[in-house]
Amino acid sequence: MYEEILYSVADLVATITLNRPDRLNAWTPRMEAEVRAAINAASNDENARAIVITGAGRGFCAGYDMSLLDVEDKFVGNNDNFGRRFSYLLTVPKPIFVAINGAIAGFALCFGVFGDFRYMAEGAKLTTAFAKRGLIAEEGIAWMLPRLIGTPNALDLLCSARVIEAKEAEVLGLVRTLPAEGFLAAVQEIAREMVTAASPRSIGVIKRQIYNSYFQSLAEACEMADAESQAAGNSEDYKEGVAHFMEKRSPKFTGR
Repeated sequence: MYEEILYSVADLVATITLNRPDRLNAWTPRMEAEVRAAINAASNDENARAIVITGAGRGFCAGYDMSLLDVEDKFVGNNDNFGRRFSYLLTVPKPIFVAINGAIAGFALCFGVFGDFRYMAEGAKLTTAFAKRGLIAEEGIAWMLPRLIGTPNALDLLCSARVIEAKEAEVLGLVRTLPAEGFLAAVQEIAREMVTAASPRSIGVIKRQIYNSYFQSLAEACEMADAESQAAGNSEDYKEGVAHFMEKRSPKFTGR
């Protein structure tokens, strides 16, 4: 089914692996379409409560495949805030963990900043790259990056296009680092723990609250919280949340 990614689901975690290791997983239109299809599959799979995205081999993704620059890019977005190339990730009802196992650059970093959680293997490197290619901040990264690490830090990474290691990226607040050995398994376990200890339904609603708030007033955010609170009170996960606390046992959330 897939040619440029791998896809699997195990223990409540869907794993998407960019799979062009001979090209450092350089991004292509086919890869983009397959990633979207896999994320859609995971979104609709009750056995997948979290999504982990990583790269095959020694890199996460070297950015857009430079050999395809003359090939027409057929992506068509819309004017909706969540209808742009990568902003759709913010609407996925399940937490997305970007597991940066190696180098990540340019276009791939635009993709990565729209994930919910970014983990990076110690020693791995990243760069925005654009300014050193005579390009600009692409695909919404100029909007998202300042919200993650602040305007001065975002300007630094975008305008200098310098290469930084995982340790500095963690200090900036862009990623959390983990040892390179056993890296993917560690991220998968973090994802699994989150979606078993907490209600999948609650996680999906909270994610929607956070990202909608970027375009809301405080009053609108509070109105949304009031409505969602009422709906949560009638959910199976709320009943289970109370029950497991009172009975002092592990939760058995259904996501409903």
